Amino acid sequence: MRSEALILGFDTSAAHCAAALLAGEVLLEARFEAMAKGQAERLMPMLEEMLARAGVGWRDLAALGVGTGPGNFTGVRISVAAARGLALALGIPAVGVSGLEAAAFGLPRPLVVAMDARRGEVYAQAFDPNGAARLATAEALAGELVTGQAVTGSAAPALAGAVPGLRLLDAAMPLSEAVARLAAARRATPQPRPAPLYLRAADAALPGEPAPVIVP
Repeated sequence: MRSEALILGFDTSAAHCAAALLAGEVLLEARFEAMAKGQAERLMPMLEEMLARAGVGWRDLAALGVGTGPGNFTGVRISVAAARGLALALGIPAVGVSGLEAAAFGLPRPLVVAMDARRGEVYAQAFDPNGAARLATAEALAGELVTGQAVTGSAAPALAGAVPGLRLLDAAMPLSEAVARLAAARRATPQPRPAPLYLRAADAALPGEPAPVIVP
């Protein structure tokens, strides 16, 4: 067993399975697999493969970090349900981290994170130091931005086309690594149980397969 605290972070909030394993400050592995569906079947095998390659087991983990969205409803619920179940079984903390926080991690402030939410909308949050996460139209957000402002996220290039002189910043690290590092920083203080961050109401159409049940 390693002497450094092992932190496992993962996220399925979009069309992917992503995970990272930290030993103290050292990144042991980060993985990203693009997939439109099948995250529920792939997540646990991916995590087990990562642990096995590092020569550790579930009981060696000190904490979990989980992406809580915003994003795909079913995808977010898959990760949150997995994190809650694992935390309960292992007796370790699970720390919820929003995708907006993760995107901002390691970047200079002030900063605006803008993630594509489709339908002409964006998930946005200003870190100056911290504004509230919200859903806005891309047009409305562009109207709030000014030349020289730092912006990151999947919607940033489109915003730069509407607002001349924006400073576009790349993510400092993969999403799953940021989730793991934020979880490592917060695990020593009491944290609320991870819960999905939904900024948009669910579509009326029923999902093709039932989503995992999240225990209150």
